[in-house]
Amino acid sequence: MPRVRVLSTGGTIASTGGPDGATPSKGGDELVAAVPELEGIATLETESVCDELSFHLSFENVASLARAVERAVEDGVDGVVVTHGTDTMEESAYYLDLAADADLPVVFTGAQRPADAVSADGAGNLLQAVTVAADDRFTEGAYVAFADLVHAARWVTKARAGRPEGYASPAAGPVAEVTPDGVALRRDPRSESVSLPALETTARVDLLPSGLGVDARQLERALEDGVDGLVLAASGIGNTTPEIGDAVADAVDGGVPVVVATRCYDGAVAARYGGPGGSRTLREHGAIPAGDLPPWKARIKLGLALSAFDDLEAVREAFDRQRGVATV
Repeated sequence: MPRVRVLSTGGTIASTGGPDGATPSKGGDELVAAVPELEGIATLETESVCDELSFHLSFENVASLARAVERAVEDGVDGVVVTHGTDTMEESAYYLDLAADADLPVVFTGAQRPADAVSADGAGNLLQAVTVAADDRFTEGAYVAFADLVHAARWVTKARAGRPEGYASPAAGPVAEVTPDGVALRRDPRSESVSLPALETTARVDLLPSGLGVDARQLERALEDGVDGLVLAASGIGNTTPEIGDAVADAVDGGVPVVVATRCYDGAVAARYGGPGGSRTLREHGAIPAGDLPPWKARIKLGLALSAFDDLEAVREAFDRQRGVATV
C-alpha cells in the first residue's frame, strides 16, 4: 500500500467556531482520524508544519513546508498531502511547484467550511487528496484536489470566495476528476519546469494594479522605498495607464525588474499596443512578460528568481522558460 504523509498547516479545514470567529483547533492526526475510509487507500503518517489561517502565512512558513516535503522524499514516502487554508493555497502550491525538490506528487487540499459546520467539506476533500497522492500516475509536481477536481498548481486559482466548489483552472482546465470509480485523468499531470530554491525570505517584490485613472504614485513610492522588483496587474493583454508606463521605463533604467501580468483570469500578455503604457511599449522599455501567469504567482516567481540569480537575464529567462505559455 502507498505511503502518504499528511502535512498540516491549519486553515479552515482544521478550524472550529469560537467567540472571536473560526480559528484552527484540529491537528493532522484528528483530520485523518475523522476519515476512516483513508485506511483503505494508503498508509498514512502526519506532521504538523504550522497552525495558521492561510492569510497569516509568510514565506518562512511556506519554505518550512518545502523542507517538510523534502524530508518526506528522503524518508521514502510515495506522496504528500498538504492541508492548507484556501485563501493563499494556490500561492503556496505554486511556490512548492517551483521550489520543492521532490519527485513525488504534493497534493494540497482544504475546506471552504469549518470542521464543525453542518455541511463541512474538509473530510471529503482530504479523502480526494490522499487518493490522488497515492495514484502512481502522479509522479511529481504540486496540485490542488478540491470538490472532486484536481488542478495543477501552475494554473489553479481560487474562483469562489465561499462556495464548496472553490477552485478552477480557467486557462487550462483541471488535470483530473475524482469519481466513485477512481481518478479519471483529463490530461497528463505535470509541473512547472523552472526550478528555484526554497527560501525563508525572498527579494521584496511589490504587486501594483493598473486600472482606470490609476497614476504612478504607488510605483514611485515603491521605488523610493527600495523595492527589489515589481509586478504589474495590468489590464487586458498587458496594458497600463500612461503614467504607470512612463514610471516602468524609469524603474527598468534604474535596475529594478518589472514583470507585466494580466489581471484577466484567462489569456496571456502580448506586445500589441503602442503609446504610453501600451503592451508593446512596455516590452520596449524592458518589462518582462509573465505570459498567462497571474500577478500573485508572478510575484512569487520573481521574488524567488531575484533571490536565486544575480543576473537580470537569468531572471528574464526563468519567465521565458515557463511551460504551457506562448511568449510573444
